[in-house]
Amino acid sequence: MTETASMSAAFPAGKTAPRWSWLPAQGSWRYHLLLAAVGMLVLGPLAGVTAAYMNFSLGFFVGGQVLAGLLGSAVTAGYGADGKHGANYIQTAAASVASMSGMAVLVQAMVWMGLPQPPAWQLVAYFVCVGMFGVGVGMLYTPVLVDRLRLAFPSGLAVANILRALTDTRLLRHSVRQLGSGGAAGLVAGLAGSRLAWLAAIEFSASTFGAGMVVGARIGVAAVMGGVISWALQPFFVAIGWLQPGDPFRKITFLIALGAILGAAIVDLALIFRRAFQDARRARAPQPQDDAQWRQVDRGRLWLWVIAWAAATLATGHLLLHQPLFFLALAIALVFLFALVNGISVGVSDSNPISSAFVVSVVLMALLGLADAGAGLMAGAILLVSTSVACDMQQDRSTGWRLGTPRRLQFRYQVLGILVGAVLAVVFARLFMAAYPVLMQDQTVMKAGQQPAEWSSAMTYKFVGVLRSLTDDKPYQRTAIGVGIAIGLAIELLRKVLRPRNFVLDAIVLPSPYALSFGGFVNLPTSLWLGAGGVVASLIGLRAPKERELPDDMSGTSLFGGGLIAGDAIAALAIGAAGLLAAVF
Repeated sequence: MTETASMSAAFPAGKTAPRWSWLPAQGSWRYHLLLAAVGMLVLGPLAGVTAAYMNFSLGFFVGGQVLAGLLGSAVTAGYGADGKHGANYIQTAAASVASMSGMAVLVQAMVWMGLPQPPAWQLVAYFVCVGMFGVGVGMLYTPVLVDRLRLAFPSGLAVANILRALTDTRLLRHSVRQLGSGGAAGLVAGLAGSRLAWLAAIEFSASTFGAGMVVGARIGVAAVMGGVISWALQPFFVAIGWLQPGDPFRKITFLIALGAILGAAIVDLALIFRRAFQDARRARAPQPQDDAQWRQVDRGRLWLWVIAWAAATLATGHLLLHQPLFFLALAIALVFLFALVNGISVGVSDSNPISSAFVVSVVLMALLGLADAGAGLMAGAILLVSTSVACDMQQDRSTGWRLGTPRRLQFRYQVLGILVGAVLAVVFARLFMAAYPVLMQDQTVMKAGQQPAEWSSAMTYKFVGVLRSLTDDKPYQRTAIGVGIAIGLAIELLRKVLRPRNFVLDAIVLPSPYALSFGGFVNLPTSLWLGAGGVVASLIGLRAPKERELPDDMSGTSLFGGGLIAGDAIAALAIGAAGLLAAVF
């Protein structure tokens, strides 16, 4: 079946005509060229620099689906109700660019550990192969997680609702205005931070504050609790020898926090698998509409895709990067497990514990004899990238399932996004580290007073800390992980039994281990600003009336917070680029 025939089925002739004469006809090559250019070359890099910046500054990033879906709708609004499909293609490509760009922290981890960096083209080739493999695995699991189990995929649902809602041009203008005002504020704050000493003194970060506005008070306050508890326990950790005087608390609390996430995940995954098994047993035979044209994918070709890119990953990893074949192959095999496990987690709770997949895989490899930190990083990167990309694939397919967007075409847009994102991951890594040399300093060996205020790099901190244990074994580190697992298990079990609804109980007394652990990964001021953003957003939300039934992603505070993040990221990139140009010329 040709692409044009597929699009004709999705958009019957004469159904709608573009409102503006300059828009190309739906389904034409000009139509797809327009959407691909906007997704890959405009919104993708915008979401990508935001993701890379957030991973460098915080250690997590907010997915680019909402931002790209919103701005993409501004491009496709001229197609009326059918514009939701075009906006879905744009957000699929842009979100893939963002997801891959966030992997720039892998290059930072190489620098922290003093590993020789291969040529840029070799890194790009490796990232492309791993990303393409992850796309294929994600599509393999789509019929199970999306079509059969009908998991919720909260972000996928939110994006589908947004794309439907934004056929209302009045609402579209209002939403873009909220996002734009946040972007302008973030840009001004980011530029002012390098000029105003008092902003530096209070360690204000517009992106951290904006992230708090996106996640809300329940998560933000829980992160503050984790940070305060970690800070208060610092003297105790020094007394028992887990820290040296002057060490930052996160040098040990990141292990406890990782354990807490694993402990909570054990509880959640047990319940998730139980629910999935029950749903699978109750699942009825596929209905006729399950064979709808937009749903169809050639399974044989898909398996060939997966096998080919798995082989390409082995080839580039071994021949170009000189990594051991056994551990590369083991990582590829583990992707099939974690893409399913993390996919179920995303489908139920909207949480994708990609760092846990990395850490668990490195621990398993260590048990099988891995002692080289560089090999652990490159093999673990397969889990990190593939799991991130595969879960993005499933989430995007859940949006497409709700909208009836042709699945084959959405797959192709994601592939295009991977190509651009793999290049930008290396470009952003080297650009940010050249512009901000502090990013090249290994924070795992720095004292508390030396920790950079604006660059927590929590994800890199986790990776390097775990990889260093391969060559510098310290038994108390395993004890710390075990303590964290016990804490996470206990808290999550209590939360499942008590089901806290009261804010004080839910965010302070018995907070989610996932949110609580964030305070153990970053410096205390970072947690405080994240919590402040969440509290401000929640207070505004209580006072502002909600005009329509819309997802939380489209609330004014969430959009403004997302704009703050994007604006701050652009400011950091602009300041860094200006500094580099000044040094050269």
